[in-house]
Amino acid sequence: MTVDGSTPLTARIWNYLLGGTDNFPADRAVGDQILQSLPALAASARLSRQYLVRVVRFLAVEAGVRQFLDIGTGLPTADNTHEVAQAAAPDARIVYVDNDPLVQEHARALLTSTPQGVTAYLHADLRDPEAILHEAAKVMDPDKITAVLVMGILGHIESDDEAKAIIDRLMAPLPSGSYLAMYDGGDTTEDNREATRIWNLSAEPKYHLRSPERIAKLFDGLELVEPGVVSVTRWRPEADEPVIDQYCAVGRKP
Repeated sequence: MTVDGSTPLTARIWNYLLGGTDNFPADRAVGDQILQSLPALAASARLSRQYLVRVVRFLAVEAGVRQFLDIGTGLPTADNTHEVAQAAAPDARIVYVDNDPLVQEHARALLTSTPQGVTAYLHADLRDPEAILHEAAKVMDPDKITAVLVMGILGHIESDDEAKAIIDRLMAPLPSGSYLAMYDGGDTTEDNREATRIWNLSAEPKYHLRSPERIAKLFDGLELVEPGVVSVTRWRPEADEPVIDQYCAVGRKP
């Protein structure tokens, strides 16, 4: 597979901000521009990753979830979903989904698994929930509780109505007790708005910030898990970190 390194892509820019090496000069150039505007963004990337770790551990340990559908997974880094989930529950099944060809090339790093569990990868797009669920059903039991993770990717959907429709289409076939977990960039600080403006000048796909109130509406029909919609550093924190303009929530299907 030929990978185009000339166009900056979200997964590779985020990989660069997290200190990874799976990126190209075009991705690093955008990342450096953003860091000039918002030097704390690399720390924000790390803190958002720590939120994912806490959420997956909560779902596996406290909620008893054994199936995870991680959409928009990005490039492998430390503390991937399957590593966290299977450390807590060795029999957990994880399906990763992404539409970046570079992620597909690195899928082997995501396909490691405990002997008791399963890890799989799908090359698919968030905008086609039915195809994702159809393919995921080859690995996961559609009648069992599943956690859908959409970390940092709903911002690529500009319309709130479209984002909500995607969530509803993902969650509708899943049984009661299933979960949706997400985070995305907030529009509450000038720094974040400026960093996103720079991002959108050259990176693909474009990113659109949302207020915490707009994020909350995406969970209509689901039961928000405490503490509701908060900064990623305030969702069941294990350390005292500063509030950042990345907002998150976890919802349970009644």
